[in-house]
Amino acid sequence: MSVNRVTTRTVPEELDGVRTPLRGRDAELAFIEARLDALDQGEGGIVRVEGPAGIGRTKILAEAAAAARRRGTRVFQGAADPDEQFVPLGPFLDGVLAGKGPLSDAVRVRDLATTPGQRFWLLQELGDRLRETVRKGPMLVVLDDLQWCDDLTLLTFHTLAAGLSSHAILWLVAVRGGSVPSGVRTTLDRIRQAGTHELALGALGDRATTQITEDVLGAPPDPDVLRVARRAEGVPQLLVELIGSLREDAAVTIANGMARLSGGPPAPRVLPSVVRRLDQLSDEARELVRTAAATGGPVTVAQLAELLGRSSAALITAVQESLDADLLAESGDRLAFRQDLIREAVEAGLPLSLRQALRRQTGGLPPGSAPADAAQVERTVPGDAAEADRLRTEAAELAATAPGPAAERSLKALELTAADAPERPGIIAEAIPLLWQTGRAAQARELGASALAAGGLGPEDEALMRLALARLAVQFDFSEAVRQARAGAELPGISVTVRGRLLAMLAVGLSMSGEHAAAEQVAAEAWETAAAAGDRTAEATLTTVRSAVSFHRMDLTEAFRQAERSAALADALGVSTSLWVPEALWHALLLNTTGRTAEALAVAEEGIRITREQGRTVATRIWLMTRTRILLETGRLSDARADAEAASPAADDPGPGNLADVTLRYVMLRVALHTGDRQTAEAYAAEARRMRSDGAPVVRHFGTWMLALMADFEGRPDRAMAELDEVMTSPAADRPAYAGLIDPADAPVLVRMALRAGRHERAAQAVALAEKRAVLNPELTFLAATAAHARGLLDNDLAPLVRAVRLYEDCPRVLARASALEDAGRKLAATRKSEAVLYFETALALYARAGAERDVARVRRRLRAAGVRRRPSTAGLSGAWPELTAAELRVVRLAARGLTNQQVAEHLSLSPHTVSSHLRRAFTKLDVTSRAELTRLVKYRDSGE
Repeated sequence: MSVNRVTTRTVPEELDGVRTPLRGRDAELAFIEARLDALDQGEGGIVRVEGPAGIGRTKILAEAAAAARRRGTRVFQGAADPDEQFVPLGPFLDGVLAGKGPLSDAVRVRDLATTPGQRFWLLQELGDRLRETVRKGPMLVVLDDLQWCDDLTLLTFHTLAAGLSSHAILWLVAVRGGSVPSGVRTTLDRIRQAGTHELALGALGDRATTQITEDVLGAPPDPDVLRVARRAEGVPQLLVELIGSLREDAAVTIANGMARLSGGPPAPRVLPSVVRRLDQLSDEARELVRTAAATGGPVTVAQLAELLGRSSAALITAVQESLDADLLAESGDRLAFRQDLIREAVEAGLPLSLRQALRRQTGGLPPGSAPADAAQVERTVPGDAAEADRLRTEAAELAATAPGPAAERSLKALELTAADAPERPGIIAEAIPLLWQTGRAAQARELGASALAAGGLGPEDEALMRLALARLAVQFDFSEAVRQARAGAELPGISVTVRGRLLAMLAVGLSMSGEHAAAEQVAAEAWETAAAAGDRTAEATLTTVRSAVSFHRMDLTEAFRQAERSAALADALGVSTSLWVPEALWHALLLNTTGRTAEALAVAEEGIRITREQGRTVATRIWLMTRTRILLETGRLSDARADAEAASPAADDPGPGNLADVTLRYVMLRVALHTGDRQTAEAYAAEARRMRSDGAPVVRHFGTWMLALMADFEGRPDRAMAELDEVMTSPAADRPAYAGLIDPADAPVLVRMALRAGRHERAAQAVALAEKRAVLNPELTFLAATAAHARGLLDNDLAPLVRAVRLYEDCPRVLARASALEDAGRKLAATRKSEAVLYFETALALYARAGAERDVARVRRRLRAAGVRRRPSTAGLSGAWPELTAAELRVVRLAARGLTNQQVAEHLSLSPHTVSSHLRRAFTKLDVTSRAELTRLVKYRDSGE
């Protein structure tokens, strides 16, 4: 047994290097000081600090130890660890043998501790050593987390404490409140009988909560932030993690010396302390707790048994363990979480599909869900109409810079407005986009749907309501956006301005759906209507549609001109009046699709930065979705996957998530195929099958292309082409110009696929389209490269393949360039192997840098066939880090230097969500559970490089 092990502990009131003062514990600290005063006078004793998980027991012990050292008192500190209970007497020996100034004759004590059958002599020796030490002055012995101590530690503690009660030794021990193991309970009963002083830690008051929130954020919290802080219910650890996560995610801004929410109420999130507590459970108990969290409320044991597929009796141990861990408590005949914040944190770590399935099975509804919120609106008591008008005015003024507070004011105005008041529909129409922009889409849709269902709306009010719902739906359900906009535009007697905006949104919806001919027709009508009304807001949106139409016609010069004009118009008008989110988004997509990927990435990152500062949650997520596509094309596969995970739809998002279909799910499948991750690829192929039946043509086409890629991955080219037949034979007017199938870089992919299936005519069709696009846009080298690449494959001709390689040289489309190099090398290898090697080696380096393991393996096989052997390294990493991608390693090394997620994000120009995703994957791959463990591992491995 090694008694010099290091026990890793996390002080509750500390987060990523931010150490907060001990707040709200003045009485407890005064009590500790009094006991230290008595110790200075030669009076020892035992103090037991008790309280629930996260309440601050460890921090109290640390403050007591620091106070004792300031007095010159000798201090020994030990702590139990739930993962190391197999080390007999480990916590006690940590305290008295490790650190500065251990007990005398430590070698003998250590030998006795590691020799079987020497318990009696060990206790005698420890007693003698403590008596010898205390003769030199008073002594404080600190023992934390008594509930995890092994039996020998418990026996040693109460035996020595009783035997040395007349000496100037103060024993300060901490134990979790609630249920503890029987051996611990026996020890507590014995020391209580010996006259223990008890110090029970309760929840912090509102003043301390406010102070800690200010400590973490660096500014006093406004009422909205304080409402979030109160969700921790006075538990310091949860409070620091909750508020710290707001800080890391840039969900709080400092304005005029006050900390304010950037958007609406934050979504539930995973909290580190809750993860650690879950990890301390057995697999069965952990599964039970997660299932209970997913149901959304109190649940019976019988329900849990049914969900887990077991008998109630089989859950006895798991239920008791979850109660002992202080995660669950009994509430009548049901089990409920001790705190709803903990339940939300557990639930946030579960896949969305699992949460929804479990809720459907139990009939549960999460707190704060849309139906409950809508019902709350109906129950409010009408108030002062003048106050409601004032709140509406404030909401309008705040909409551009602080949509979260604006949404709250809009909702409050709604509460103060009678159900039959004529202004009520207008207030709802104002609230919907504010709620949607700040991530409360389900609540926004429920408000609008309820108002429409209630009936009695005049044409203008109904039109405004449908306009708001169309704007909401354009992210989630393209077909629903079209339906709402069309129904609103057809209403009789509405104003020219509102009709123009509805037609503009109808054109956007049709364009995003992939119905290009219809979009162009509606846009022409909308343009006339907007011009008659002098509505520049509608003009900005319609200019984007015009750009998309030009792109579909392959007139990219005009497409760029219109995209830049649209972005400038939207910027001049301001976000509060924009119909769509955001017009500049199309410009980034256009840049990426035409090979100007570096520019596209810069536009996307600026969009993420601005919308995050403004608190526009939805716009930020849409920019993140866009960046996933760009990162994929630049060959940053790990970053693309992390961004896709960070931008994944939230639990309360309405609709099927069409925008996520054509960005996130498409990217995740492509990444899985490049990395050879069959399991993930199959999961997203299942999503593609669902997409095939969507109402929007573009979603169906994306799903079709994804299924074709999957079939080709599985070595079934005939099946791949069969999947594509429907799309390839559909009217050209309705083919989506920016779908994966017709992305310029995918033309060579389609040609290969068709040739393998013996479908020469399909390959020729793809080449003709690529060459037409290149001829119409001679200034775009990327298009010429893709056309040459496709032509070389079709004709099996080296010259165009080599030309494609040369044209790709200055293009940031890493994977497309690597593919051309590989194809040119493959053609050369048939007759000139030595010349082929250079092409293969360059392709291998590009694939490896991208983390495309499957492509790396294929090129390595080609090199072996050419007589060249290469070491199996996939990403240019050192041998010390074979588990991590290059992107993950960059994040890990910065985190190990002590940087917070936010600081790492700023250093690497990533989002905090992406950094968190990289760290989660790294923790799993490296089998570590804390930053301290990660730091030690980094130092160890790097020192050996």
